[in-house]
This record gives sequence, C-alpha cells and structure tokens, in this order.
Amino acid sequence: MRIEKISKSRINKIDFNDISFGNHYSDHMLYCKFKNGKWENPIIKPFGKITVSPISLVFHYGQAIFEGMKAYKDKLENVFLFRPMENFNRMNSSAKRLKMPLISKSIFRDGLKKLINLDKKWIPNNYGQSLYIRPFIIASDGKLSANPSKKYIFMIICTPAKNYYSTPLKVKIEQKYSRSAEGGIGFTKAAGNYASSFYPTNIAQKEGYDQILWTDSSTHSFIEESGTMNVFFYIKDCLITAPANEKILSGITRKSIITLAKEKGLKVKECNLSVSELLYSFRKNLVKEVFGCGTAVVVNHFKQIGYKGKNYFLPKISYDKRISFFLKKRLLDIQHNVVDDPFGWRKKINGNGLT
Repeated sequence: MRIEKISKSRINKIDFNDISFGNHYSDHMLYCKFKNGKWENPIIKPFGKITVSPISLVFHYGQAIFEGMKAYKDKLENVFLFRPMENFNRMNSSAKRLKMPLISKSIFRDGLKKLINLDKKWIPNNYGQSLYIRPFIIASDGKLSANPSKKYIFMIICTPAKNYYSTPLKVKIEQKYSRSAEGGIGFTKAAGNYASSFYPTNIAQKEGYDQILWTDSSTHSFIEESGTMNVFFYIKDCLITAPANEKILSGITRKSIITLAKEKGLKVKECNLSVSELLYSFRKNLVKEVFGCGTAVVVNHFKQIGYKGKNYFLPKISYDKRISFFLKKRLLDIQHNVVDDPFGWRKKINGNGLT
C-alpha cells in the first residue's frame, strides 16, 4: 500500500472543543480503484478532490454505498476501533445487494489501520468525542447504460466528531412517505435510502419536529426506524425495538444496545410495535422512554411524538436516571477503554494491526 504524506497538516486550524460534525476532515484519505474484475493496490494520499467523469454511473443509476464507524482514544492516547468487522460485513452485504464488487478484508482492515495510524492526532481525546470514519464505494464507469458498472472507487475519509444530536428530539409518526419496502434495499447503507428521506423530513421540520418515525410502507401501522437511527421504546418494564430485516438497517449500535440491556437484566423484545399499541401505552402512562441510536448519534432520547396533529409527551425523568443514559454511558465507557470489554468489541490499533 503506497502512502503519500501531506506536506503540512491542517490540524492546527481545528478547535477540538468546538467541533461541528462533518465540517473538517483529517489530512489523509484512502483511495482504491476496481477495474478489470479486481481491486488495485490502494493508496493513502492527502485529502482532496478526485476526478470522475460526468457520465460515471454513480450519478445516473445510483450505485453508491457507505459505512459509518468511529475511532476512539483512551486517557493514555491508545487508539481503538469499535466492532470494525461488523462494518466490513455490512458493507459487503450492501455491495452484494447493489451488484457491486465485494471489498477484500485485507484492503478494508489494513487500509483502516494505516489511515488511522497516520491521522491519529485527529482523534479527539475527550470522552464522548471520536474520529468518525466514512468508507464508501461508488460506481465510476463512464457509459450511460442501465447496468452494473464495471469500474468502482473505494475510499475512506475521516472527520473529528462530537455527538450528532445534543438535545432531546421531537419526532412525527409518518403516515404517507416510506423509507423502505419489502424486497427493497432498506437493510443496506445505500446512498439513495437517505436521499429519499430528505423531503418528508423537511416537511416534518416545517411542522416543528426534528425527525420522523418511519412506519411500514404497506399500512403505516408499524414503527420501523427514526430518521437515520434505529429506535427503542421502554414501555412498562420492557425495551422494544423493531426486528432487523430486509427493511430495517441492522445497526451495530443497535446490536450493542440490545446486548448491554440484557447484561443489565432488562427484558428486551425485538418485535413489531404498532402505532395503535404505542398510543394506547401513552394513554395508560406506560411509556417511560423512547430513544434513537446509531454510530453518529450514539444514543439520543425523545421528548415528544406527534401523530395526526396530536402530540404525546415523554415523562420528564432526570437525565442520569434514564435507561438510555445508562446504556449510552456503558457503551462509551467500553469504546473509550474506561472499563473492561467483556464482549471483545474494542479493537486496539497498533503498529501490527488490530488486536
């Protein structure tokens, strides 16, 4: 793997105490081409623009997938990734569904290690902050034909990050638009899944909400996700989340939250929660917490849910008394090497690779 180092770092221009998510990028990026049926040797080079043809198929037929993951530091400046092979497996699952070439484990794993080692100064060492890592693949073949591309570009870029959301959210239960459907690509990290959510989300924001609670495309009767997050409902004494299937992204944070909740002794159900069941639970004062989770957001609780012009409010519970607070702290403690990791999720980056 060839490495071309930047002549002068831009890191001194960053105030790590005031980071805006996605506005600053680390000094280097990984770049790798696929052609003639195979991936070429990747290059790590200074972050910057790339050249693609205006007839590249990504612009016309939407072959584009991505992942979201993070690197963390502990107090001793050790660097860790969190469940990176889960991201690798999910990226290849997305690639398979969109008829794109699978990325090799060596390119993904070794490229990550070398890139993060090179730009490790960009990882904030404050608790709760991280380096957000964005691997992605786009179709780059220049031929206007509605067929899978024969050429692709795989890249990894990084941005220092604080929590994506910082305040409790107001969400609206969607009754017209859908994020995904049976037999579709809802389980993938395809760029088009996010593009199609922008318009209905904008409508909800104009109505005073922050995000959408997506419902099933057939009847709009069952709750699936919220915005770009998986969503959990703590009702009575049970934590409920929609099952991961072909319509719902199998979130890595979601998987981790389920494991941590069970570790704490909480009852967890992966089942379809209907809108009518949720509203009934609100009327009976059984809904204790609702929160979303994801790589960027980590965990963020909701304060209000709207449905057909009526708003339902979550109980006002002291932040440190919330189940969501405990789960978020437990997760961050593991990610930042504050506590032991009994699950083997935390992978240390060293000169020899991942441990």
